[in-house]
Amino acid sequence: MTDSIATAAAGRPLTFASRLRSLEPASLLWIGLAAVLLVLVAYPMGKLLVVSFETRGTGAFTFANYFTAYGRARYLDALANSLLLGLLAAAVSMALAVPLAWAVSRTDMPGKWVVWIAVLGAFILPPFLGAIGWILLAGPNAGFVNQAWRWLTGLETPLVNVYSFPGLAIVIALHSFPLIFIFVKSALDLVSSEMEDAANILGAGNLATTWKITLPLVWPAILGGTIVVFLETIALFGTPAIIGIPARINVVTTQLWQFFEYPVRVEVASAYAMPLLLVTVVMILAQRLLLSRKGFVSQTGKGGERRPIRLGRWRWALFGWCAFVGLLAVAMPMLVLVQASFAKGWGRGFRWDNLTLRNYEYLLFRHEMAIQSIWNTILFSGLAATFAVALALLVAYIAGRRLVPFAGALGFLAMAPFVIPGIVMAIGFYAAYASPPLALYGTALIIVLAFTARFLPIAYANSTAAIRTVHPEMEEAARILGAGRIRTIARITAPLIRKSLLGGWLLVFIVSARELSAAVFLVGPKTLTMAVLIYDLSEAGNFEVVAALGGLMMVITLALVGVGMKLVGRDFMLRRE
Repeated sequence: MTDSIATAAAGRPLTFASRLRSLEPASLLWIGLAAVLLVLVAYPMGKLLVVSFETRGTGAFTFANYFTAYGRARYLDALANSLLLGLLAAAVSMALAVPLAWAVSRTDMPGKWVVWIAVLGAFILPPFLGAIGWILLAGPNAGFVNQAWRWLTGLETPLVNVYSFPGLAIVIALHSFPLIFIFVKSALDLVSSEMEDAANILGAGNLATTWKITLPLVWPAILGGTIVVFLETIALFGTPAIIGIPARINVVTTQLWQFFEYPVRVEVASAYAMPLLLVTVVMILAQRLLLSRKGFVSQTGKGGERRPIRLGRWRWALFGWCAFVGLLAVAMPMLVLVQASFAKGWGRGFRWDNLTLRNYEYLLFRHEMAIQSIWNTILFSGLAATFAVALALLVAYIAGRRLVPFAGALGFLAMAPFVIPGIVMAIGFYAAYASPPLALYGTALIIVLAFTARFLPIAYANSTAAIRTVHPEMEEAARILGAGRIRTIARITAPLIRKSLLGGWLLVFIVSARELSAAVFLVGPKTLTMAVLIYDLSEAGNFEVVAALGGLMMVITLALVGVGMKLVGRDFMLRRE
C-alpha cells in the first residue's frame, strides 16, 4: 500500500499488480458477489434466450423453434388454458381471502385463531400434496365426498369432480389464497376507523361502509396479492400435472414437461417458455401503472384509532365461513392424506381392519430411493438456504450502505428471480449448465444452485428489512477500531440480525424442500428429492405410499416451523416484508 502511494506520488502510473495489492479484501468480495449473481441469475436467463434462437446440433441462428413452439393448436391452447386458469384461480383466491382478512382485521368475529391456523396450514401444505388430497376427496368415482353424496341421495352423478377446469382452479386457489390474505390483512391493519365512523354517522351500514370506504383504501394490496396469485398459478407445475394431465387439461408448464421427454427439445422449450416470462414482466408493470394513476392514502393522525366492527349475530355466520374455508383448504385434505398413509387401501375408508404401518415401513426400509430422497431434500435445501442467506446478507449490506457504484445492480439481480417463474429458471439452468463441458444435469450442484437462485429474493427481502434496523454508527465504530469490512459484518451486523437471518434461512429451507417446478427438470436418478419422488409415485396411482411419503415431508416441515416459532416468532412465516 505504501509503495503504491509512493509510486503514484512520483508520477508513475500504478501497475495492475500494485492496484490489486492496494485493494481492501472486501472489495474483492464485492466483485466476487457480482460474478456469483451473474452465474446464478443473468447467465441462465441469457442462455435461455440464446438457445431459443439456436438450431439443435449446429447452434446456427434460427426462428424455427418459435414456429414449432407456436405452430400447433395444442400448444396455443395450453397457453390460453394457463392464462384462463390463472385468472380463475386468482378470482377464487380473492373471494376467499378478502373476507377472511376483513374478518380478522376489522371485526369482532370470535375464533380468529381458526383463520390463522387455516392460513398457516395452507402455507405449510405443499400444493401437490393438497392436490392429491383433493383427488382422494373429490375424485368422480371413488372420492369420499362423492361416495357420501351417493349414500345420502342415491344419485349416481358426482357432486364434485376435481378432474375438471373449475376443480383444478379451486384446488389451486385453496393453496394460494394466503398470499392475498397477508397483503390485505397488513393493509387493513393500517386503516383508521375514523372514515368508517363518518360513513356510519351519515347512515351507511357496515356492508356499505366496507364496500365503498374500507376496501377501496386497500385496493393496492388486493391487486398486488391477486397478481402474485395469477403469476404463481401460470408457473405452477405440480397441481396441473397431477390433476390436469388425467383430465386432459394441458397448460404451459405441463407442455414444457412434455418437451423434456426423450428426445429432449430444450431449444423449443426455451422458445415456449418466453410467454411465461413476458406475462410476468407485463403484469408487474401493469400493476405499477394502474396504481400510479390514482392515490390510495388514508389521511389520519399518528396511530389513528382502529376499533373492531360489531357484527352482532352475524359474527357467527362470518366465523362459519372462515371455518368452512379452513376445512376445505387444510383440514379435509390433511385428514384424508393421514388416513391414506395408514391404510391398506384408501378407498376402504376409516376402518380398524384397514389400518397398517406397512406404507411407512416400505418407504423407510424397502424402497430403494425413499431414504435417499429424504437425505437429498434435507441436504439440498439446507445448502441452498445457507448460500441464499449468506449471499443475500452481503448484497443487502452493499445495497443498503451504498458501498460500490454498482450496488443497485446487485440488488436488482438479487430480486430478479422474483419475476422469473421457477419452471423458466429451471429450463435456463438446464440450457446453461447441463451440456458439456460442465455437464451438471442430474447433479447435486445444479439443484442447489437452482434452489439458491430461485429463492434468493426471499432471503434478500428478509435481509434488507433487517439491515435497515442496524444503524451504521456501530459499524463505523468497529471500522475506527481497525476492523475490516468483512469482520465488521461477521462480528457486528450479522449477530444483531441473527433472528431475522434464521427466519430467512428457515423460509428458504421450507420452500426449497417442497419445490417441484424447478426440481423436476433438473434431478437425476441419484438426486431425487421428496417432491419429485411424490410426483413420480402419484403417476403410478399408489396413493397410500404417496400419502405416507407426504406425511414424512410434513413431519420435517412442521419440525422446522416449530423451531422458527420458538426462536424467531410465531408469525415468522406470515410476515409481509
